[in-house]
Amino acid sequence: MGTSLLFLDYLEGRPPATRISQTLVFTLTRAVVIGLLGVVAVLIGSVFVGFQKGAWAVMGALYVALGIAYLTGYVDRLKRSFGPGFARLSDAKGAVTLAILFGLNIPACAGPLLAALLGSAALSGSGNAARGFVMLGMFGLALSLPIAIAVLWSPGRRFLERIGRLSRRVPKVIGILFILLGAWSIRFALVAEVI
Repeated sequence: MGTSLLFLDYLEGRPPATRISQTLVFTLTRAVVIGLLGVVAVLIGSVFVGFQKGAWAVMGALYVALGIAYLTGYVDRLKRSFGPGFARLSDAKGAVTLAILFGLNIPACAGPLLAALLGSAALSGSGNAARGFVMLGMFGLALSLPIAIAVLWSPGRRFLERIGRLSRRVPKVIGILFILLGAWSIRFALVAEVI
């Protein structure tokens, strides 16, 4: 959810055609990156769980830091300092960069899917790399599908624009949301048993 909010913030203020193309690039790239993580999970097995738990902890810490930035009013300075960096990227490079970054962190809700992949790999060896790619690639596609539908569907775009305007007025709520998402992700990294 947090990565979706950050991607929507990235889209804010762009022309509709650019938002649509960037969303499609983001969705497909994220699906491929998560699919490739499925291949890695199958090939290296249970070692992947440690990597993923570390990714959950790092993303959780970033969410908490972002939430604190919203609560303290520091987020505008962060946007100004990071904004020019993203602005230098072409639209396609920006969407691809965000998709790769967000795709490297498979959400905690994919834990059961990872367990199935790892269990399948343990039973049948590493010959199921294609299955790992398809399973997690489809998950990655489904993960970005709500954003894609919202951006491609006219009422969804209007709804996102209203939320975007509202988000500028309620930074405290967004800050609290990011802190809660971050705390949940860190907690999951510390206590989750995927297998």
